[in-house]
Amino acid sequence: MSILEVASGAIRRDETVEIVLLLAFAGGYIDAYTWIIHGVMANAQTANLIFLWVYATAGDWPKALHFVPPILAFAVGILIAAWLRRIVGERAGAISTLLEILLLIAIGILHNRLPDLAGTLGISLVAAMQAASFTKVEGTICSTVMITGNMRQAIETIFAVASGGAAPGTLRRSGIFFALCAVFGFGAAVGAFATKGIPDLALAIPVVALLIVLLRCETPHREAT
Repeated sequence: MSILEVASGAIRRDETVEIVLLLAFAGGYIDAYTWIIHGVMANAQTANLIFLWVYATAGDWPKALHFVPPILAFAVGILIAAWLRRIVGERAGAISTLLEILLLIAIGILHNRLPDLAGTLGISLVAAMQAASFTKVEGTICSTVMITGNMRQAIETIFAVASGGAAPGTLRRSGIFFALCAVFGFGAAVGAFATKGIPDLALAIPVVALLIVLLRCETPHREAT
């Protein structure tokens, strides 16, 4: 992919590999943070739903209900992202990223004052907005908040190349999906280390990653004015 392809509109700025990898790093980081601090997953609502029903079937309702708020907050975040897409179109990604940054800053500042429930709600909302706003890399469906689909696509494209007859660019696409998985894992590792070492400042790191995403998303708009 070249700068000319992005500038000409062949590839949307919010679908470039650079931006998607930054978002994957932030996604893994935030999941590690919420698991360590709040005992829930910000992104992986599948895991939250499983834990909910595991504890519910065991009759441990207090623990089961602990996983309900992030699921509900995630749903609200999806609705907000859909609403933004309807009213602002292609600017939705940049605006949702700005909202994510502001929420993470607020949660980071109030870290010692916010009850667990408020922090969980805010971060799950952030995760949902990212999941709904950034859904493609170079025109291909991907996820920046979990690796299951990315891993499937990476393996399928490798198989297509190995079995012959793959379309041009298939191997590169496989590399992108493997990179997404690796960067998500790296983000989780950094998030775990930072959350345990500097809990009061831990959210500053994904904020920086999202700031870079915001600046890169807005670059074409500044150049066009």
